[in-house]
Amino acid sequence: MTTEHLLPTTVVGSYPQPDWLVDRALLRTMVPRVRVHELWRVQAPYLAQAQDDATLLAIRDMERAGIDIITDGEMRRESYSNRFATALDGIDNDNPASITNRAGRSVSVPRVVGKVRRKGPVELDDMKFLRRNTARKAKITLPGPFTMAQQAKNEFYKDADEMVMDFAAAVNEECLALEAAGADVIQLDDPWLRNDPDAAKRIAVRALDRALQGLKVPTVVHLCFGYAAVVSKDKPVGYSFLPQLADSAADQISIEAAQPKLDLGILKDFSKKTIMLGVIDLGDEAVETPEIVAGRIRAALKFIDAKRLVPAPDCGMKYLSRETAFGKLKALSEGAAIARREIQ
Repeated sequence: MTTEHLLPTTVVGSYPQPDWLVDRALLRTMVPRVRVHELWRVQAPYLAQAQDDATLLAIRDMERAGIDIITDGEMRRESYSNRFATALDGIDNDNPASITNRAGRSVSVPRVVGKVRRKGPVELDDMKFLRRNTARKAKITLPGPFTMAQQAKNEFYKDADEMVMDFAAAVNEECLALEAAGADVIQLDDPWLRNDPDAAKRIAVRALDRALQGLKVPTVVHLCFGYAAVVSKDKPVGYSFLPQLADSAADQISIEAAQPKLDLGILKDFSKKTIMLGVIDLGDEAVETPEIVAGRIRAALKFIDAKRLVPAPDCGMKYLSRETAFGKLKALSEGAAIARREIQ
């Protein structure tokens, strides 16, 4: 379960769920913040078994594609964040709140009505299942505390920062359990760091450090500009909140770079961090050639040592077709191999 070579490949987290498992047409209309049970096509008595079967398909696809550090594909999740966020004490799942997002659309979000606490394992069985079914390095993801707080309506805390820190404590308890269950890498998805830079500067790094406290395995924080299926164009070419993470407890920073054509010069600001770099454009259904991927890796190597670079897709792949996702992962693996041969 070790990855000895340079430029080990990984995924951000999600892989396409099969059409027989979820209503993918409905899924494409949302990134759920609360539970959306109607997304699932399989009846409740058989759902867990169906999710296990879909997870095995995702694991085997990642292995066949040649990915070094794999996940469970997040087959059991309606979104990257809602499964964990809605499993906590202090959340009223029966009466979600409604807010207007930046696009002017009404969105249902968790309503915080009490102190946020982890009341028991959420993804522990997922990690155990993944560990039993692969000999490769295994990564599991959780939503970051700042993002969960941003995606909720606070009706309990007088101090919003206190709520963020309680989310962080809940994440930390789960992280420690996941590490004990055999996770080789733990990743926090915190894309909302860029949405409110002022709040992020005030509390986000402290919350991130609290969430990762005591962990011994490598840790990652993932930032992006949103799923390509939802934010298909006009993505920024730079992050509003990134340099602040240079001193965070996270060992690795995961950033989207391929679709927005990110200015890779920012990599020079992270001399102490490993960078998990998006080199697969999820806004384009066309599958990259291995040489295109290798070229994107070469471009990054102008600013960062190969020992600190982990090639990956820009974001989660759940909104792609399975055929496209597999093709892109295979190109990622083969492109990294090209770049690896050139520097060894």
